[in-house]
Amino acid sequence: MSAQSTPPNQSDALDSLTPEKTRKILEAALLTTQEPLPVNELRKLFNHELSAALLAKLLEEIREKWRDSGVELVTVASGWRFQTKAEIQPYLDRLTPQKTPRYSRAIMETLAIIAYRQPVTRGDIEEIRGVSVSSSVLKTLTARGWIEAIGHRNVPGKPALFATTSQFLDDLNLRTLEELPPLEEMRSLIESNDNHQELPFAAPEASDR
Repeated sequence: MSAQSTPPNQSDALDSLTPEKTRKILEAALLTTQEPLPVNELRKLFNHELSAALLAKLLEEIREKWRDSGVELVTVASGWRFQTKAEIQPYLDRLTPQKTPRYSRAIMETLAIIAYRQPVTRGDIEEIRGVSVSSSVLKTLTARGWIEAIGHRNVPGKPALFATTSQFLDDLNLRTLEELPPLEEMRSLIESNDNHQELPFAAPEASDR
């Protein structure tokens, strides 16, 4: 009776990994996922036996490799992802035309206040804007995944405290809130059109008075 072959254990498999093969595995994972992947999640590909520092180095090498192509590897708040370069996207939009999302001034102002002053209550927003905030504004921003209630202020009534989400940063291609543009740039965007504003996100049209 012939002896059964023993499958290589995970350590042996990792020992056989070359930097090139490791990069290919990382590329495959990132090209086939729908969501950004943080380094700690990518470490699962290698049974957590490759360090975060090593993977970060290899990811930077992959980023450089794709630098001159139509897609790019970027880091956002939720992790690493491949995305189409901005100058290429208009051509792809011809295959699947999408209606440009438009948002009212009220929504834009509310989002800006939350982004730059968070955490804030509805009352804070109304005090800054000088007008009441429609419930539909907060519902629109919450449904889009850009804001969430993170707690309550310890005052009578326990009003909810709102802050932006990782999805908000991901959609803006940002890693942290510190990368937000200066407040003056956001104010200029809002004031450039008193009726509706366009944002670089794919979402249904939303409006509010």
